[in-house]
Amino acid sequence: MQPLIVVLGPTGSGKTDLALSIAEIFDGEIVGCDSVQIYRHFNLGAAKTPPEERRGIPHHLIDVVNPDQSFTAGDYKSAGRSALADISALLKLPVVVGGTGFYLRALLEGLFSAPERDENLRERLAQRETNRPGFLHRLLRRLDPTTAQRIHRNDAKKLIRALEVSLLGHKPMSEQLEAGQDRLTGYRVIRIGLAPPRAVLNQRLDLRLEQMFHCGLLEEVRGILAMGYSRTIKSFESLGYKEALAAVEGRLSVDEALAAAQLATRQYAKRQMTWFRREPDVVWFEGFGEEPEIRAKTLDLLKNALP
Repeated sequence: MQPLIVVLGPTGSGKTDLALSIAEIFDGEIVGCDSVQIYRHFNLGAAKTPPEERRGIPHHLIDVVNPDQSFTAGDYKSAGRSALADISALLKLPVVVGGTGFYLRALLEGLFSAPERDENLRERLAQRETNRPGFLHRLLRRLDPTTAQRIHRNDAKKLIRALEVSLLGHKPMSEQLEAGQDRLTGYRVIRIGLAPPRAVLNQRLDLRLEQMFHCGLLEEVRGILAMGYSRTIKSFESLGYKEALAAVEGRLSVDEALAAAQLATRQYAKRQMTWFRREPDVVWFEGFGEEPEIRAKTLDLLKNALP
């Protein structure tokens, strides 16, 4: 069984710094697990580590597609497992790091063959939610309480998809997931989680967004548009970029866009923690990844766990 390290946690928790330390000491390579960092040209707002700060450690699944290309969780699973195989073949330690929980689940647990989208059904469900707020979550709790626990009652997009899969598949989505998964084999997964105090994390996130907005994010967005990419591409829906685009186009002032991005990012970090708390067998550390104490505890853990 090849060891596989996973560093998870909310955005801004210092996952990358800790993962780099692990890879540096244990002769590893980094595998990104971030749905924005996969896009070329989306750098500052995606908090990519610049090449000159990667300590000479190879990185995978970063800058793999153009901003207007589709990249699904299934694509990530295939590319990620290929990267793991390549790293292991070199007798290196794969270190997966990132905050996109669905990508991580696809990589480790696999995916199932879901029913195709049914636009008529989706429209009916959306209309029911408009007429009776909370309808989607109530219905999902009745049909699939396991999945309902994982989705926020206001996340209409995910609720509609879960209901669509359950109704068209004639059984709860959670049961379909369990039956159709192709779990990653051949690896002994060690999960390390970072859970810094929420108030401190929120302050850090606010400051990071402020630095992004005032140190080049708007210019980065203008540059991507100048390359000929449409404002409607999915990658512009990402946190920070959505608000920066609104500022560039004059739909929001810079201060309004920054405040919106800060609020959305704080909310996203909270959802990430809710998701990751459900991951099995995570060793949690209550701090940031660059803190000397957290780093020391993590390295001690791995020295005892790795051959």
